[in-house]
Amino acid sequence: MLGAAGIAHFALAAALLMSTMPAAHAAKKAQAKSHDESAATQSQAASGPLPANAVARVNDVLITQDQLEEALRASNVPDTPTSRAGVKNQLIARELFRQAALKAHYDTRPQVIAIVEQAKALAMTQAYLRDQVKPAPVTDADVKAKYDAVVATLGQNEYKSSVIAVKDADTANKVLAELKKGTDFAQLAKQYSQGPNAAQGGALNWISFKTPITAGNTQNWPQPLAEALVKLPQGAVSSTPVQVGDAFWIVRVDQERPTQIPPFDQSKDMLRKQLEQVAVEKATAEVVIDLVKNAHIQQ
Repeated sequence: MLGAAGIAHFALAAALLMSTMPAAHAAKKAQAKSHDESAATQSQAASGPLPANAVARVNDVLITQDQLEEALRASNVPDTPTSRAGVKNQLIARELFRQAALKAHYDTRPQVIAIVEQAKALAMTQAYLRDQVKPAPVTDADVKAKYDAVVATLGQNEYKSSVIAVKDADTANKVLAELKKGTDFAQLAKQYSQGPNAAQGGALNWISFKTPITAGNTQNWPQPLAEALVKLPQGAVSSTPVQVGDAFWIVRVDQERPTQIPPFDQSKDMLRKQLEQVAVEKATAEVVIDLVKNAHIQQ
């Protein structure tokens, strides 16, 4: 028999299942439970001692020690007698919910069937891509070449800046007028900016440019904005809005210093991950291209 604590865990498990499980996760659970219908291999008489590998029996279905260990790892909580009891009660609750739903024929409901089919399609697709996508290996030489290429784009100085980006010149001029009155830049960024990191007051990471600035060597910054930035002394704000496309930018140099180039050993792991991601994307694109060539697609 389970006491009040066990019942509380059941209620918690129900609430978690209803309120926090995203659709994709729910689909995976539904698919996993569909396999559990074959639990005749687990099924035991509803009475008598538990087998050595079981921690509970819910009607005629066993909850195994392996299931408990897996659920405990997934819960990411400290392994204590209390947490083990809590996770076990949640597993019992979930099995009770599953059995009740099955008894009420929820497995035949269209929305449940659709979720199971979505989970099956997702699992098949992921397995197919794992087998078919063969990214080129990233070598140590590739990583060093990437490091050298990045270093070659850096200038003598680097800048810590903040920006405010708005959609029209009138708003930009209004912001500049407020700045001249002494209004805090970060406050105005939070109020008006539609640019990056507006919620953080428009503050950006350190950036360095080779000067004179040339097209394609601006670290993904808009060239007019990069040109405005390097002309400003530390603490200064652009005196006029910088137009980039349909947006008007105001930039401030928060700090300026000689460029700090991290040693290769500190950068190589991050660069390797970036190169590996690019290799995966390239290999995936190649698979897509081959599939498109052999497909009839009407739009």
